[in-house]
Amino acid sequence: MNWINTRFGAFCALSLVASSTQAQWTTPPISAPRLQYRTFQSAAAGAIVSYHIYTPPAYDTQPERRFPVLYWLHGSGSPTAGIAPMTNWFASAIARGDLGPIIVVFPNGMPYGMYCDAADGSRAIESVIMQELVPHVDATFRTVSTRNARIIEGFSMGGYGAGRLGFKHTNLFGAVSLLGAGPVQTDFMDAPEGSNIPPERRTEIFEDVWNSDPTLFYAASPWALAEGNAQAIITSGVQLRIMVGEDDSMLAPNADLHLHLLSLGIPHSYRTYSGVRHDTLSLLRAMGADNWDFYRRALAPRCDFNADGTRDFFDYLDFATAFASDAADADVNHDGLVDFFDYLDFASAFGGC
Repeated sequence: MNWINTRFGAFCALSLVASSTQAQWTTPPISAPRLQYRTFQSAAAGAIVSYHIYTPPAYDTQPERRFPVLYWLHGSGSPTAGIAPMTNWFASAIARGDLGPIIVVFPNGMPYGMYCDAADGSRAIESVIMQELVPHVDATFRTVSTRNARIIEGFSMGGYGAGRLGFKHTNLFGAVSLLGAGPVQTDFMDAPEGSNIPPERRTEIFEDVWNSDPTLFYAASPWALAEGNAQAIITSGVQLRIMVGEDDSMLAPNADLHLHLLSLGIPHSYRTYSGVRHDTLSLLRAMGADNWDFYRRALAPRCDFNADGTRDFFDYLDFATAFASDAADADVNHDGLVDFFDYLDFASAFGGC
């Protein structure tokens, strides 16, 4: 649950002077190529809420095309410190051809918001993102507005958020990616060895988000949500991964979460990386080609079209019905068009399952 990247530590440390009890719904704008600063009026927050969004070059050159969306959740300390580096990371991958054109949304999770609705009602962060931001982005930008064209991913506190939101809202995301995730232990106050969050700050977060109630923390955790929603997660066919550095203080809790998912029968990939500490870009670089393979698999056509946990005639029938009606779900290759290539791609995926 440390800073999104250790190189931003000095910047993030300045944010510690701000009280985590304040609802900081807007952030300063961040500048990076093709990155936009946007706001919307939120009913859940009762305030204007900001977010940043990256659109690929193809968004301008192919004005009829729609694009899949990746929601990138930042770590603790600063909602904005990692936006420019991550924008450049994804933009470079698209330019190289490692990643297809994709929209990247950077929600405002506040410095220590934990991607939860605060128990005392002061900050409805989960409600704002899930109930308002996702539909707002789909209504404002040319997205492919289906779950199989949405990925939720994050590092550190953002990895925790990706896990808990992805496990809870199985209808919204086709892929969930936890990178160096924390806190994924079952007791928030049981800090992993080597954590950089001072005890007094941890105590403050515990009070602000969960009213210092361990049962509320556990109920909101990826651990408990995986237990409660195991069958829905399995049936959804979500692409799920947990990745962590071997020199990261979050290693042990992530290993425990991995074993927990195995015990629940939830398919996922889990890998650790030698010599990698709690640092976003170091972890992503260590992941290499496997990282881009994950996105390609996540956005590939799925033979279980109706997400009922089985591949059968009804999947083909449901796809054919969607295809005939030009429904967005039939755009299985996410190129913004429902055409013959979608039929070929789905038939190929279905035959290979």
